[in-house]
Amino acid sequence: MFATYKEALEWIHARLRLGIKPGLKRMEWMMDKLGNPETKMKTVHIGGTNGKGSTVTFLRSILEAGGYSVGTFTSPYIEQFNERISVNGKAISDAELLQLANIIRPLADELEETELGGPTEFEVITAMAFHYFATTNKVDVVIFEVGLGGRFDSTNIIQPLASIITNIGLDHTNILGNTYEEIAFEKAGIIKENTAIFTAVKHPGAIKVIEDQADKKEAPLYRLNQEFSISAHKSLSNGEVFDVITQLQTIAQLEIRMIGQHQTENAALAVMAAQFLNQKGSFLITEQAIRTGLKKAYWPGRFEIVSESPLVIIDGAHNEEGITALTHELSTRYQDRSIQIVFAALSDKKLDQMIAKLDQMASQIAFVSFDFPRAAKAEELLKISQSPNKLAVDDWGPFLIEEIQNIENNSMLVITGSLYFISEVKPFLANYLKNKITSL
Repeated sequence: MFATYKEALEWIHARLRLGIKPGLKRMEWMMDKLGNPETKMKTVHIGGTNGKGSTVTFLRSILEAGGYSVGTFTSPYIEQFNERISVNGKAISDAELLQLANIIRPLADELEETELGGPTEFEVITAMAFHYFATTNKVDVVIFEVGLGGRFDSTNIIQPLASIITNIGLDHTNILGNTYEEIAFEKAGIIKENTAIFTAVKHPGAIKVIEDQADKKEAPLYRLNQEFSISAHKSLSNGEVFDVITQLQTIAQLEIRMIGQHQTENAALAVMAAQFLNQKGSFLITEQAIRTGLKKAYWPGRFEIVSESPLVIIDGAHNEEGITALTHELSTRYQDRSIQIVFAALSDKKLDQMIAKLDQMASQIAFVSFDFPRAAKAEELLKISQSPNKLAVDDWGPFLIEEIQNIENNSMLVITGSLYFISEVKPFLANYLKNKITSL
């Protein structure tokens, strides 16, 4: 048994050594031992390549504005590990996580002795979430974010009220497949019999796979630009405004505080899901709750302006689709700025196209190493870059401080790449900027 939160967290993190082990057998074994907590809650399931976390946040915020208590399970974390299991946007306490670890640890040890082998870090934390929301803190609904893929993801043992697939991109190809169609098949694994599915997937081959799977499962399908659409989009300095047109109604002049055209798609998915839950009588969600919820929604590390003077932005653009969205927003919003970029990535990503897009945008690009098992070394990233003004940095902390101190009025600093890297940078920058303001 663990005596402290620190011991519990170290045990959970140590399970990263087991890597990624797709499959549901270990989860089903643990759920059986726990009395099948996954059957004792209302859930919504959200998968996709990019935009899962933002869509979770939009839908959570809408439901909260409607007066409901909402649990969320997300990954990875940005500011603290506990936030992966949250209620109404507030992470569980250290004491609660310690208690959950002490419940799951004996099961993990017992499972280790079977032919199935021990559970991974993600399976452990997923089991903790199921037990927590079924037993420790019962809420009105829990939104589960898929960790990887969908079909064999640890979360895919639930029978949700509705499912959402945000988009499809060529990410985790070593596990999910090398084509949009293969990856779409894995993502479509969250589609359940007679359960509504909402999607913003645009790739023709990928959407065809989702349509086929929905048809097989007799699942009502709602597609962006077909059953619902976005119009009158306009970018604001601190967000976006747009209309959502659905089969039920048009909701005009919706505002969000998350920056980027792609965020309007994530918000539209949340609006559609909320309208569906309302129509089915699962929840009472008014138009005002939708408006209020969207406007209040906040998700860290997604084109987040952490300092306006000097201008510093962090964005967890961790694959080609994410980098494309980032560079689009930078080129649209900051044409008159000199853009300095700091980039870190995992070594198992398709890095050449990501770095090529950043090369075109950056007046200077710095590649950094960070402490994570699958992190790429700065020198490896440097070799891929074709930028005439590039450098490799091993100790990113002092480098960031120096860069921020030297930013000129017509320049800006963009820190991007792996969400695991962003989760280290965010608290570091918050502490530095706070102390900087205090010392003025």
